Formats: sequence, C-alpha cells, structure tokens
Amino acid sequence: MACLAVAISPAFVATPSLAQVRSNAQAEQSRALAGSGATRTLPPTGRYASETGENFIFDRSGSRPLFRFERREETWVLRPTPAPRGDIIYRNDEGARVLRVSPEGGMTLYTVRAPNGTPASMVGPATSLALPVLGPEKLFQLMAIRSGLITTALGRTVRINLFGDQSEALCVEALIISTDAVLRMARSATMRDRLTNLRSITIVEGGRMSATFNRGELRVVVNPAQGISGRPSSSRIIRAFEPTQ
Repeated sequence: MACLAVAISPAFVATPSLAQVRSNAQAEQSRALAGSGATRTLPPTGRYASETGENFIFDRSGSRPLFRFERREETWVLRPTPAPRGDIIYRNDEGARVLRVSPEGGMTLYTVRAPNGTPASMVGPATSLALPVLGPEKLFQLMAIRSGLITTALGRTVRINLFGDQSEALCVEALIISTDAVLRMARSATMRDRLTNLRSITIVEGGRMSATFNRGELRVVVNPAQGISGRPSSSRIIRAFEPTQ
C-alpha cells in the first residue's frame, strides 16, 4: 500500500474574498463581450456534441464559463477573448483555444482531433460543474486510491501529501487533476521517462497557483481566493515536467 501523508483542518471554510473574485471575473467577461461590438446570443448551460463525436458540458451558471469533456475528470475554467467578426474565443489557462462562439450563438470546438475546429450543438440539459466536497475520511480514501493507481503505473511508491485549511473542494480538484496528469504521462511512450524521478505529489494552498517539479516532488499550489480558477490545469502540470533548457 502506498505511503500517504495528510495535514488538513477538520473544517474547510469558504474564503471571504470569493465575492470580489466573482465580481472581477464577471467584469472581465463583460469587457470581452463589449469589445466584440455585437449583440450576441450566448450558448446556455448544457450538454453539447460536436460533429466529430466528442461530447462535453458547457456551464455558464457561475462567474466563469466552465468546460468538461464527458467521461473525464478535469473541468477547465475558460477565459473569453474577442475575435474577428464579433466572435468570442474561450481559452484555457494555457491560452489554448477551446471554443469559439459567434454573435448568433453558433459554437465551434477545438481539439487534438479537430485542431481547425468542428461545429458543436446542444443536445440536452446538464447540471452545473460544481467542485467536489468529500470530507476528511473520503478525502483520505481518495488519496489512497490515487496513490495506488500511480504506484501501480510506475512500479514504485509515490507519496501524496495534502495541506490546506481554506478550500477542501479546490484541493480535491487539484489532487484529481494532478494525479490524472501523471497517469496520462505514464501511459505515454514519449513522456513516461519524465516521471523517472517522481517520488511525491504535494498539494498546498498559497497566494498564487503554480505547478513545479523539483527534486522528485511535484508541487501544486492552489489559490482558494480564486475559486475553481485558482488551480492549474493538467496541461500546466504536465509542462512542469518538461526538461529545462
């Protein structure tokens, strides 16, 4: 069984600055939409399907648009930017295009399978993409399961450490995303070697989100004041393992 470490407060509490963060996020989106110079119809929250057969959930119920492919764990926080013809491009935290929305509400999805974009349309309703809340006991169980998966994939023990007292939900989200990123790398013939020195994964709270790999430790910092956007994506976590020039 994998060796685990956890230092976590019995009761997580919501950060008092979340309302201000929500206001700032809404202002950012309003500026992007205003910059397009067009009256627009935004796609509603729902389940969507692309012409290439990729299904996803688009959630506009909160302060930031959220996106998740079906059958995947990771939720992306999208950032709107104006584009030609009054379109809006939604990007992830790495700046990669995810969606493009026309003033009339038409949607284009960008993926590895369709890098130039493929039309997508709503096929049904969907629930909001809320952060998971587990509690200490289930959190410890999740850490054990995730550590076991990585230990099996790499053939050696990998410790998982979690330290936080402000947002259990954000720490859980970061734990799931970081371990998924490592498992994806372990299955990749071109990236597996980058995990040779990995010995531990540590999730901590801090003032600025980040992902770094140093001396065998993948260290993921989350910022509870930013809500769901205060944790790095799997793409940013994978980039932490890139060889330094």
